[in-house]
Amino acid sequence: MANSSGYFITGTDTGVGKTVVTLGLMQCLQNRGHHVAGMKPVASGCEDTADGLRNDDALRLQAQASIALDYAEVNPYPFAPPIAPHLAAAAAGSRIDLEAIHAGVRQLAGRVDRVCVEAIGGWLVPLNGRETVADLAVRLGLGIILVVGIRLGCLNHALLTVHAIEAAGLELAGWVANILPPEPMCAEDSINYLKTIIYAPLLGVVPVLSDVGPMAVAKCLSMQPLENS
Repeated sequence: MANSSGYFITGTDTGVGKTVVTLGLMQCLQNRGHHVAGMKPVASGCEDTADGLRNDDALRLQAQASIALDYAEVNPYPFAPPIAPHLAAAAAGSRIDLEAIHAGVRQLAGRVDRVCVEAIGGWLVPLNGRETVADLAVRLGLGIILVVGIRLGCLNHALLTVHAIEAAGLELAGWVANILPPEPMCAEDSINYLKTIIYAPLLGVVPVLSDVGPMAVAKCLSMQPLENS
């Protein structure tokens, strides 16, 4: 059963649509009457602005929240270089502290009904010298939602990630199939195959959309399998 305080959204790789799906999931929860906050604890490739480093994905999560949040509450670890987070942190003279992230999530959880935490990259992306996204997921203890980018190679990436989640002693709460442009051949067949292999419920299929706003994505998703568990 998923932790009722929120969800940890991870992906099969970078660039598979984690933010688009996270925003859609937030909208789904809001449509069901929940107060929701989003968090992207670590972001690389941030823009240097007058207000400090800012990440577009984190800004979108901040705007989608049901309550007003400071940027640092949404993205406590922003980094400028578009490189692996442990390398970006080292270049900035910083270290990503998983307990600090956990404390931030707990604070948000005390102010809303659900917190949606978007991971960076894939499941085993390093966050510091010895800990990965997987270690963060273990620390947070939230229900895990996997975003599978439907493209060439997705079956291997999806099944490896599911097995890695199981190996970490965690349970996959649900998964989302996000079809990436240009739509690959046999996308529907790939999704149907994954449905037979992945034990967790499919929460929705996001097609290639001209509008990838939260409302449009939310129409493709259903949180009912999780919220009724």
